[in-house]
Order: sequence, then C-alpha cells, then structure tokens
Amino acid sequence: MPHSVIAKVKGLLPTGEEELIRVSTDLNQEGGFGEQWVIVTDNRLLIVPTVGSDSIVDIPIAELILVETEALVGGCRLNIERKDKPTITVPYSSSLAEKFSEVTRGLEQLRKGNPFLINTELERTRCDKCNRLLPEKNGICPNCIRRLATLQRIASYLMPYKIYAIVLAVVSILEAGMGAIPPMVYRHIVDDVFIQEEGNTETMPERLTLLGLLVLGLVGIRVLHWGLEWAHGWIVSWLGARMTADIRNRLYQQLELLSLQFYDRRQVGAVMSRVTRDAGRLQEFLVEGLPYLVNNALTVIAILSILIWMHWLLALLILLPVPFLMGWGVIFWKRMRFYFNKWDQTWSDIMATVSEVLSGTRLVKAFAQEAREIASFGERNKKIRQIAIRTETNWEIFFATTTLLTSLGVLVMWLIGGREVITDALTLGTLLAFYAYLWRLYEPIEWFGQVNNWMTRAFAGAERIFEVIDTPAEAYKDPNARAISNITGKVSFRDVTFGYDKSKPVLHEIDLDVAPGEMIGLVGRSGVGKTTTVNLICRFYNVDQGIIEVDGVPVQKIRLEDLRSQIGIVPQEPFLFSGTVAENISYGKPGASFDEIMEAAIAANAHNFIVGKPDGYDTQVGERGGELSGGEKQRVAIARAILHDPKILILDEATSSVDVETEKQIQDAIARLTQGRTTFAIAHRLSTLRNADRLVILEGGRIVEIGTHNELMDKKGIFYELVQLQHQTSEIIAVKD
Repeated sequence: MPHSVIAKVKGLLPTGEEELIRVSTDLNQEGGFGEQWVIVTDNRLLIVPTVGSDSIVDIPIAELILVETEALVGGCRLNIERKDKPTITVPYSSSLAEKFSEVTRGLEQLRKGNPFLINTELERTRCDKCNRLLPEKNGICPNCIRRLATLQRIASYLMPYKIYAIVLAVVSILEAGMGAIPPMVYRHIVDDVFIQEEGNTETMPERLTLLGLLVLGLVGIRVLHWGLEWAHGWIVSWLGARMTADIRNRLYQQLELLSLQFYDRRQVGAVMSRVTRDAGRLQEFLVEGLPYLVNNALTVIAILSILIWMHWLLALLILLPVPFLMGWGVIFWKRMRFYFNKWDQTWSDIMATVSEVLSGTRLVKAFAQEAREIASFGERNKKIRQIAIRTETNWEIFFATTTLLTSLGVLVMWLIGGREVITDALTLGTLLAFYAYLWRLYEPIEWFGQVNNWMTRAFAGAERIFEVIDTPAEAYKDPNARAISNITGKVSFRDVTFGYDKSKPVLHEIDLDVAPGEMIGLVGRSGVGKTTTVNLICRFYNVDQGIIEVDGVPVQKIRLEDLRSQIGIVPQEPFLFSGTVAENISYGKPGASFDEIMEAAIAANAHNFIVGKPDGYDTQVGERGGELSGGEKQRVAIARAILHDPKILILDEATSSVDVETEKQIQDAIARLTQGRTTFAIAHRLSTLRNADRLVILEGGRIVEIGTHNELMDKKGIFYELVQLQHQTSEIIAVKD
C-alpha cells in the first residue's frame, strides 16, 4: 500500500484497531483505470482513493445491511448497503472477482457477528518469483522449476527397483568405456600397421597378423558394446515404464479422491492432459532423456581424459569452440522454451475444445453449427501451425550455426595437428584418433541445450503431476472421523449457509429436521438451491456456515465412505458408464447376483424394456449411455439406486425424462422404494410430490414454507402459486395440441 494511503489510514484508526483486510482495486470510483484501497477492520470499512485526501469513506460495521458483489458488462462492483444511507459501490475489473468475493465474505461474517474466516490463498495467474504469466491458473512456472527437488522426488519412485538402478549404473559405465576404445585401436592400425616407421623390422606377414588381431579386437568390442547397449536399453525401458506407471497410478488415485471443487475450477481436457501428455513427457525423459544425459556425460569425461593424455595442448585447442557451442545452445533453447510453452498452452486449449465439442456433438448438429465449430477449430489449429513454422525455422538456424562452430574446431585440429604430424611431433594415427574423438565430444555438447530443455519440459510435467498429487484430497482417511456402518437416516440442517462463490450464498441460514424414513419434497424455481441442498447432504461440498447432522453426528465427523455408501442418488441427468445394462445397475453393489439385478430393474420398471432388447441385460449402453433413450437411462439409474439399498435416497428430477405412462409406473416403484428410508425428492412436476410427507419450499435460497401438499395448497402461498402456474401452463399446452 502506498505511503500516502498508509498516512491517511493511520490518522483514522484508533490505537489497537486491527486491520483484517487490505486490498486494492484497479478501477477508480468513476469506473476508469485507477486505484482505490478497501480496508476492513473489526469495527469499520474504509474506502481510500490513492489520489485525493478528502474523499475517504468511513463506514462502521454496525451500519452495514448487506454487502454483495455484482457482475457487470466488462467488470464488477462491490455493493455496500447501509442503514438509512445511500448504497456505496466500489468498481473493479473481472480479474479481481475472486479477491473481492473473499472481501465480501469477510464483511458479511463481521456484519453477522460470525467468526472471521476468509481464504487468503487465491488463484495465481503470475509466478510469485519471476512474475511471468503462468501457463494456467495456479499452474507451474516453467522458468522457476526446482529441478533438484523434482529430480529427487522422481527418484523416490526408483526405490522399489534399486537393484535394477545399480545394474543400470554399472552397464552405463561399461558402455561409455567401450565406446571410447575404438579410436585408440584405429590409432594403432594406422601407426603400427599402415605406416612403416624407421627402425621397425616387422615383416609383412607380421603386420597383416597384427591387423587381423586389431580388427578382431574391434569386432569383439563392437559385439560387447552391442550387448551393453541392448542391456542398457532394456533396463531403461523397464525402469522408465514402471516408474511412470507408478506415478500415473498415484496420479489417477488422487484424481479419484479429489473433491468436486477441484474439478469445478478446471476443464476436463486440462486435467486429462496430466494423465496423458505430462505423464508421457516424463516417461520420454526417463526412457530417453536421462539415459542420454548420463551416458554422454560419462562419454565426455572419458574422451577428455584420453585426449589430454594423448596431447594436452591439442586437446585444449579443440575445446575452444565448446564454450560458444554451450552458450549458443543455452540461448537457443531459452528462445525455444517460449515456443514450447506457447505450444503447450495452445495444445491444451485445443484439446479442451475438442473434448467439449465432441461431448456436445448432438447439440452442435441440432443447431446446425458444424461450420462454426470447424472454423473455431481452424483458428486454434492455425495458431499451432504458426508456432510449428517458427519452431522449424529456429531449428534450421540452430543446426547451421552449430555446424559452423564445430567446423572451427575441426579446422584448428587439422591446422595444428597437421603441423605436428609434418614435424614428426605427432603420429598420423594419433591425429586420426583425435578426429574420431572430436565428433564424439562435440555431439553431446551440441545437444546440451536440448537436454536442458528436455529436462525442463519433463520436470514441468512432473511438477504439474505432483501438484495434483499434493492437492488435499477429501477426508477419506480422517483419523478423527466416526465409523457409522448403519445409519437410521435422521438428517438435520442447523443454520446452514453455502455458496459456490462465497460472496453469493446459494443457501441462507437453512434450518430443517428430517425424521428417519420421512420423504421430503424440495420445491422452488430454478436456481433456488434444491440440488445444492442434497449435494451438501452427500458432502460433495462443505458448508460455509452451520452444521449438517446425520443421526445427530456432523457429516464432517462421519467417515466419508460410511456416509456416501449409505446414500443413493438418481441425478437429474443420469450418467451411465460404457458397458452392459447389468454392469451399470450393479455399479453401486459390485458382485450382485443376476437375480438381485433383475429385481432392482423390475422395481424401477426397467425390466420390460431391457428384456425387449436383443441382448437383454447384456445390452451395451454405449458411451455415457448413448445407446439408450432418456427414459431408459433414467430407469437404469433408478434401478442402480434401488440395488444399492441406501438409507438416504436422493431423487433429483428422477422422472424428468419419462412419458406420462412410465412416470406413473415409476411413481409406484418409488412409493415402494421410499418405505423405510429417508428420501429427498426434487421435481418440477409438482404433482409427482403428492406422496411426500412434507414439502420444503425454497425461495431465494431460504426456506419460506414447510408442510404437506394439502396444507400448502390451503395456505395459498408460494407453493399454491407454483401449482396454479403449472396447471395454467399445462392447459395452454393441451389446447395447442
């Protein structure tokens, strides 16, 4: 906060008054670009402009009536309603929406006298260290990867296979040694066989014999090197595949255990890329990149040692281009990192789009928007094409420059080494050995930058994987949770408030007691919180305020497996897995007998349509149940819930996809199903809730009416109005038909 603002605030706050929130806007009071500071203490709210000294707004917390955020076109604003005074607004851009959501939440807590608790760890769009834009919100910055820590963590997955790792290390050392021997043999062939030095009395047969022995030695070395390469490749592939599989298994396990809030903030395609692309890159590095790095490091050490031993001055001279090669590699791959990051972002975007469009292909065709989606894909594909062209252009520049630099080393070798040979200070065999070693030395150095980038990309993928693995999972292993294997179904809401956006609660101060075996109908217009209410019972989300109890125990203190295993759900949009009808019905009760599956299908009125299909219960339902009609999928979902035999049953528009005749049959099945178990039923067709013991009417996220169907009709309140409106709509539709 600027010193000018600090000085203004210091004069307004009494000694000891604690600042709880201090946040700046990016728009001024008129809505233009500027800055204001919103400061909240336990007693007051201050709005301080950066420019100007006489326009500070000081609002006591006791004067607040309501604080809420409002989304506008191109921005947002904070609305502060006061007692007997005009409402004050604070504008800000949409980029600060999450931050001001928490500000609103904190102010509402202070206004109501509740404990002050807000989330200060907000979504990050920039790196905390280098301030660069992140590839995705809360993502990993490729430029600030902790390589050593990441490598150590990857290596921890090597522990179960440490014997193989030791064998691999030995094989790598032997392989590097075998690769360095052939040029020394070439040296002896040239100096001892091809060239007859003065004083050498070896006869022609002796020289031919020596040539044969040296060539035979080369054959042995090559065969041994081939065997080491084969062993090295097999061990590396074996280790890399198993380590990657272990990491992928751990990742998928974590994805299954994460809360719905994790997925609410992420696209499915982006999450899938962790399991596919990031894990694939990690495996590629483990199988190809890391062995390449280790082998070439050992080879460079061995070759340098040999070159210095043979002729230290010439060795130092041919190393002159090396700093330039390494520097050029670092510069080039630093530039390429930008293109690779752009590639990753664009590819993630295009995958998310393809996943979304293919999932909604029926809707695309229904609105004849194929051309629009093709054009949209073409724009994204164009970006990838442009990046690919730039990448390939830079590749050509890299190779041309690398070739120029390495040729300088070769020229130095021929010039200096040739003079040494002419003056008999160096043998021709030694010079040729130098030439052979030269290329073996330059090759890994040329690719130093690529390995560096290869490592960066693999480690970035590993960090993204570990980020998911480290995300706190749902409390499946809470040691303080109680095991309740047989709940009775008593459910109580105590002053429950909840919102997906904490500044905009969907439910407000809900109080409700439901007896075991009671059927409750949740009624209200769309968006009043009916589905949210049942989601909280399942603990898909944790309440922001208040307590939900099952059998008198807060749901947060019940083992998650025990709670959810005794709740059955028929969702508004039934989801079926690829497989048979029987497999989908038995999903909630693995190992169920065929008789049990069939009884559940009969109870759900699904048996007749199932046996009417050629394969009966072995009928394949297709991806997401696409081979079945909406009504058939709904009845399979009901059968699945029936077989699960829950103590608490949730019906979220369970009859929304069936015709009138089937609806009557399902209603009869539901009437039998609900006996002896607590049921929460949501239905827009209010006539389907006549059998409910009580109806709970929600309006604006609050309970406004409770009673039986007849009691609420006699009361002629909101429920009565909804019923009358529905009757009028039905009559209009009937007349049109």
